[in-house]
Amino acid sequence: MIQDLSKTLKRILTQPGLPPPLSNALILFDRPEQSFKPQQTAVDLFLYDLRENLELRSNELTIIKGDVGAVTQRPPMRLACSYLATAWPVGGADPALQEQQLLSQVLQALGRFPTIPAALLQGTLVGQEPPLPMVALHPDALKNLAEFWASLGNTLRPSLTLTVTISMPLYDDVADFLVTTATGTVAGDGTPDAWLQFGGRVFDNLNNGIAGALVDLLDAGLRTGTDDDGRYVLSGVHPGVHSLRVVAVGFQILNIAVTVPGLSEDYQIHLTPL
Repeated sequence: MIQDLSKTLKRILTQPGLPPPLSNALILFDRPEQSFKPQQTAVDLFLYDLRENLELRSNELTIIKGDVGAVTQRPPMRLACSYLATAWPVGGADPALQEQQLLSQVLQALGRFPTIPAALLQGTLVGQEPPLPMVALHPDALKNLAEFWASLGNTLRPSLTLTVTISMPLYDDVADFLVTTATGTVAGDGTPDAWLQFGGRVFDNLNNGIAGALVDLLDAGLRTGTDDDGRYVLSGVHPGVHSLRVVAVGFQILNIAVTVPGLSEDYQIHLTPL
């Protein structure tokens, strides 16, 4: 996924219509250490830092409903990827001015997009939502440039920083079922009797499934336990409002009222640690 971000940045810097010398430059992703000496004019985008964007962190689940089931999606990590952009002119009468011109063109090409346009996304980034924010000249990047270049064994040179935040899924989607209804017959009198089955999952405060939790439908005298993924199923439930209690070691006991039949998200239970 990170490599697809690099491919996306290369796509931005190789679009038709860009002016020379940028239009003729190689786009590289190498470490700009002392031995780095391109044989052709190049722009180097060195990925130097990866960290979670805590401001965009979310613990909210997304439930996508289908005809017969639902898919629960856990939120992805919002990963901030920071690049150091440098220009490496080859030939010409004044390399320093060419270097400055190249950096100006790179900044113009990248700085015009506060978010990366969907049409330019590559690979696994295609279709990502929300749009990927991109910040050229990030104010918090590389506080000590001289120390950074010294660590690479190279001399200080002009550069600009670029940070793009992508969504990186960490968990597989979980397919759940919707409430199902069946009609039976009460023995003896032939009276139709509706009963239902419903289920969901029990989560902790980090949206991890809790195994071994006890789920009681108190007024119906029904009990079940959660599996390794925190899933539970209760069958033979009459329509109406019921008292549900969930007990798990290390968590506060939860008592809630649930309506059966109801929405799938009504049966996704979150417990609070003691």
